[in-house]
Amino acid sequence: MLRLRQLEALSAVITTGSISGAAKTLGISQPAMSRLIADLSKNFEFNLFNKRDGQLTPSQEIQLLYPDIERVLELMGNIQNTSAEINDRKAGHLKIACLPGFATSHLPKVVATFLKNRPEVTMTIEPDRPERILEWMAGEQYDIGITDGFSGHPSVERTEIDIRTVCVFPQGHALGQLKEITPTDLINEKLIHSRRDSVFFQSVSQAFQRAQIEFKSSIEVRQFTAACELVSNGLGVSILSELDASKYVNTGLEFRPFRPKIPHRLALLRPTLKRPSMISLEFMQLFHESLRQYQQ
Repeated sequence: MLRLRQLEALSAVITTGSISGAAKTLGISQPAMSRLIADLSKNFEFNLFNKRDGQLTPSQEIQLLYPDIERVLELMGNIQNTSAEINDRKAGHLKIACLPGFATSHLPKVVATFLKNRPEVTMTIEPDRPERILEWMAGEQYDIGITDGFSGHPSVERTEIDIRTVCVFPQGHALGQLKEITPTDLINEKLIHSRRDSVFFQSVSQAFQRAQIEFKSSIEVRQFTAACELVSNGLGVSILSELDASKYVNTGLEFRPFRPKIPHRLALLRPTLKRPSMISLEFMQLFHESLRQYQQ
């Protein structure tokens, strides 16, 4: 069978016109070069070269084959280069499913940092609700999932990250005089909150119940970013993730720590049975690190 090294030897001889020149090009001895050419000649069963004026020139048969040989060598070179880039975490494709709020707030900055020195890495980012993200991850359709309210699945591995919770309110509001905010401080406030079936809403609601304070629901939203927009427009106050609140500090919004401590629990997901690529593991690590300043 043909071997790649034999084709490299053939190309080197064609380029240099001699066995000695080809051996020097490939960094091997002349006897080793001669053996490669002799073995290749046996495989082809015709003369590879003609000798003319002390130079080896390709035979007519080799001239017919050489364009195909060049393509093979070029393809193998591309494969080697790509494999090296993959090993250096500079090539590959990453598929990320995430909550819609992340796709437009925190995630773009992390992606920009990650891709800065990885020009050959491409990405697919698909925002959707937690139920769909879990479905995709269990079906091994995505490499990484970023979600909340995850309660576990046998086909999905998770890393949990607890983010601090704050109360957000319009700039200049009386709540700004407090160092931290409790349910009692919100007794007269209209509350903009996450969907009622979420784990986070249930935890916040229970905090109000324990304090014997009525939870005055005003607007229910699916995304914290939407809640921040509504608060910025003076429609109420909200209890949500500091990660989201921090993006709105220059848009007429303030926040203070909320007590009791109620974490907004994020989960980084990946399929259990699908072997993770090196770039997916590196991205997960970078994303985790980007949240450290907001962790409870």
